[in-house]
Amino acid sequence: MITVTLITLLTLILMLIGMPIGFAITAGVLAALVALGDISLMAVPQQLFSGLDSFSLLAIPFFVLAGSLMTSGGLTSRLLDFANALLGRFKGGLAMSGVLASGMFAGISGSAVADTSALGRIMIPAMIRSGYPPGFAGGVIAAANVVAPIIPPSIPFIVVAVLTGQSITTLFLAGVVPGILYMLSMLVMSWWISKRNNFPTQGKASGREIWITFKNSAFALLLPVFILGGIRSGIFNITEAAIMAVIYALIVGTLVYRQITWKIFVDSLVGAAHTTAVIMIIVAAARVFSWLLAYVSIPEAISAFVLENISNPLVFLLFVNVLLLIVGMFLETNAALVMLIPVLYPIAMKLGIDPTHFTVVAVVNLCIGLITPPAGLCLNISSLLARISLERGVVGIAPFLFTALLVLIILTLFPQVSVWLPNLVAGS
Repeated sequence: MITVTLITLLTLILMLIGMPIGFAITAGVLAALVALGDISLMAVPQQLFSGLDSFSLLAIPFFVLAGSLMTSGGLTSRLLDFANALLGRFKGGLAMSGVLASGMFAGISGSAVADTSALGRIMIPAMIRSGYPPGFAGGVIAAANVVAPIIPPSIPFIVVAVLTGQSITTLFLAGVVPGILYMLSMLVMSWWISKRNNFPTQGKASGREIWITFKNSAFALLLPVFILGGIRSGIFNITEAAIMAVIYALIVGTLVYRQITWKIFVDSLVGAAHTTAVIMIIVAAARVFSWLLAYVSIPEAISAFVLENISNPLVFLLFVNVLLLIVGMFLETNAALVMLIPVLYPIAMKLGIDPTHFTVVAVVNLCIGLITPPAGLCLNISSLLARISLERGVVGIAPFLFTALLVLIILTLFPQVSVWLPNLVAGS
């Protein structure tokens, strides 16, 4: 326990003074190894490399690049136009359009932070100009984009699949229904708040306008179908699917939308490399942390303690929810998964919890941390874009955070929501 305490304290201190989380975790591990004194420090670079030595992880940079290319290729505005044509007639139609566009955009980028930044730059100023309160505008966009890591392609699901040996395709399918449920809940909440406060409508679009905006966004909407269809049919595996997504995005952006120039392509490569580097450093560092915990038998001790005191699977899931909600307030999603899944997953299996169900609950839980104060990245980004204080951002996002927690409770209590589609596809 001294090892865990030392790592935790040093990591938190370094994070508080501004050190990136991946380096902070690694520094904590190095300090613990020095304190233990019986392990060579050469084990650290070996474990860092081992943490990234997975063919499936190669999919992450390509999915990130595909999302960046589609965004640069004019995808964002086209999806927003289509969503606004469908929902602009309702009270709070612009807010609801942002939620729907977030759901559609999620099937392309897989990153809540990237989606909040891309959509927020357009939607939040537009909503404020239309008469929406800045807190509400920032809150609805931040909360809506939490769906991005849930709907495939999902980087957290890839990370968990690598850690646990589960099928990435199964986890991708498992995220579809929960993602749709989450998006629908945000649509209902944004409509209810808008109706209570008499927020403006955008006017009813004609059938022709809806058809034109659909045609303009059709290629973007087909990308998730292309990815899942190719994987499910066995045409390509997950990494090959990510590469095909990049090729698809390049073709659409250059030949169809004709907005990707050489400069945009280079900028997208640089941006994708930067994003991937951040993710991979965190994954590698968290993997070293998990290795050290395993070396000092912490997972076994925690497992024995939990199984001795908790025998009900539902009680364990509720315990996991509370734990991950707290962790998600401070720790990046992928880092938390790499650090905690190796400890919690074996316990869940011993209690007879479906692995797919457990993974969905854990991922959704940690994604909610992206809009949870004080360190929720999406919350902070949306508050910055809305030009309001974090305190006002918290007030604006509060009803949506409550709605997200209700969705989490539903997913926890009803495993069928997560496992129905994978089981249906497997049965067919």
